[in-house]
Amino acid sequence: MRRIIILLTVALILSMSLGACAPEPEPTQPAPEATEAAPQATEEPTEEPTEEPVEVTGPLTVLAGPQEDWAQAMVAAFQEATGIETAYVRLSSGEAFSRLQAEAGAPSFDVWWGGPSEGQSAAYIEGLIEPYAPPSAADIPNSLKDSNGVWTGIYVGALGFCSNQDLLDELGVEPPTSWEDLLDPALKGNIAVADARTSGTAYTFLYTQVALRGEDEAFGYLKKLNDNIFQYTKSGSAPGRMAAAGEVAVAIIFSHDCVKFREETGANLVVSFPAEGTGYEIGSEALIKDAPNPEAAKVWMEWVLSPEAQAIAATVKSYQVPSNPNTVVPAEAIALDQVALLEYDHGLAGEMRSELSERFGEEVREGAAPPEG
Repeated sequence: MRRIIILLTVALILSMSLGACAPEPEPTQPAPEATEAAPQATEEPTEEPTEEPVEVTGPLTVLAGPQEDWAQAMVAAFQEATGIETAYVRLSSGEAFSRLQAEAGAPSFDVWWGGPSEGQSAAYIEGLIEPYAPPSAADIPNSLKDSNGVWTGIYVGALGFCSNQDLLDELGVEPPTSWEDLLDPALKGNIAVADARTSGTAYTFLYTQVALRGEDEAFGYLKKLNDNIFQYTKSGSAPGRMAAAGEVAVAIIFSHDCVKFREETGANLVVSFPAEGTGYEIGSEALIKDAPNPEAAKVWMEWVLSPEAQAIAATVKSYQVPSNPNTVVPAEAIALDQVALLEYDHGLAGEMRSELSERFGEEVREGAAPPEG
């Protein structure tokens, strides 16, 4: 019995000793309030602090394709709306393309605004345009913008004939209603059109013939028409001014320019279109690659798509059909559904621009002196 008591006593002492040596368990802490809890795996990740928006400043330089008065009005309104110092240089489409080629990698301009989209497509092919679709491009119909953001349309205008009715009466000729009418011998020396190498308007005319006839037949037609041409000009709209001044009977230009010149000069100008179909321009905008001030360019590109900015055109008698469906179409604009428009592939026209323009120079102009006006 004594032995059992001794063994129990020893076991009790050992147990107490081991318990004294073991680490004490940490006291249980109450669960933290939900507002103080660390994020759990199922919670949304903590957002990074948002950066303050960068202030966009000038100078911004716009490469402008439309008429001088429209460019001036746009720049003035943009400066007032944004406070961004802005300047522009007005060049025809072909001249703009050549200028960007010469300045590749270090352009003088930030954004190309206006002129047929084919010029901007051709510039993109040569690495001179940076694709960018401003947020408001979502408001523009898909048919009026490039699917890859190379360019976004800002207006539309149909190619047609701008005739001086008084001169036609003297010649005994009716206003043309067909491309074949331009070959009438009675019009010899009485037609003006721009040079396809320098003018987007004239390139639209050139590609229209290719779309209608095929390339070789188109150039055959242009060579015949050459006999009736009084002058090839640099600017696409210049032939319209010549018709208004009575220098030629017929100008091949965009129809909205003819309406503008008729209102400005009071000349007896008549607009007509070829029944077999005509081409049309999508005047567009594009971000120039390596632009000195791309952020300001993006602000411009967003602004010019707004109905308020697009409505400025009509204030200077530029009556193109605006691209934004929310812009009020001026009453003077020629409704495009009243014109026989071709199925005009603007993408393909842009791809072929350099090739066709070069062929035009070699076969139609035959190395003649640079175009005038």
